[in-house]
Amino acid sequence: MWILFALASAFFAGITSILAKIGIKNTDANLATALRTIVVLIFSWIMVFVVGSQTTIADISMKTLTFLVLSGLSTGGSWLFYFKALQIGDVNKVVPIDKSSTILTILLSIIFLGDDITFIKLCAIVFIGIGTYLMIERKQNTTPDTKGYKWLIYASLSAILASLTAILGKVGIEGVESNLGTAIRTFVVLIMAWLIVFLQKKYRTLREIDKRSWVFIGLSGMATGLSWLCYYRALQDGPASIVVPIDKLSILITISFSYFVLHEKFKTKSVIGLAMITFGTLSLLI
Repeated sequence: MWILFALASAFFAGITSILAKIGIKNTDANLATALRTIVVLIFSWIMVFVVGSQTTIADISMKTLTFLVLSGLSTGGSWLFYFKALQIGDVNKVVPIDKSSTILTILLSIIFLGDDITFIKLCAIVFIGIGTYLMIERKQNTTPDTKGYKWLIYASLSAILASLTAILGKVGIEGVESNLGTAIRTFVVLIMAWLIVFLQKKYRTLREIDKRSWVFIGLSGMATGLSWLCYYRALQDGPASIVVPIDKLSILITISFSYFVLHEKFKTKSVIGLAMITFGTLSLLI
């Protein structure tokens, strides 16, 4: 069952990026992240009460709570960098960088979680790494905010924090029901996101958000909530070194939507890079 949950997580994560890209087009990325998190939090706690896991809150150990909080902080940071990168970069370039967190996650799971290292995993790392490199391309814009590789810096930081999130989340949910663990982590992300919004005084632009942006921010939040619930349910029962790669297959969904919906263009090397990332990811399931 954990494989099915991982695949469902990949699907919802894939459409999240597209919905968010549309939603933050005319909205500050940090403010949009904070608003999306409210939707995710509500969705997460509804699921907690549906399954009845709220009665086990008092049973959560300090160690588990600590790792859930650390995972939430990593998630918050990853989100902020990721959606900033999406705002100023093309989806088909930002997403591959974010998904390259698979490499670091595999390495960390081997070092800290004791997962086995195999020849196939090493080959997968090479394919994913080369594929990601091929998909990196300088964004051709001349405005100061999007010139050069600024989006790449944000996307890379997002990937690093995303890999830490997976490892910390794996440890954190070992002693707690997955829906409850997700809800607690989301609460941490919410505090972090809104703290940044208030420090930057971005809350003043709330009235400037148009109806279309509100709709897509809300939809992206719902998609994220569904992705998270499925992801951490899979992570609770399955090995992180396999669950994470399956989740990263969301890149196929995201790239497809970016081509057909956002009409982003691809070069031959980008297609080759995507194929290598996909092959490397699928090889981890052998």
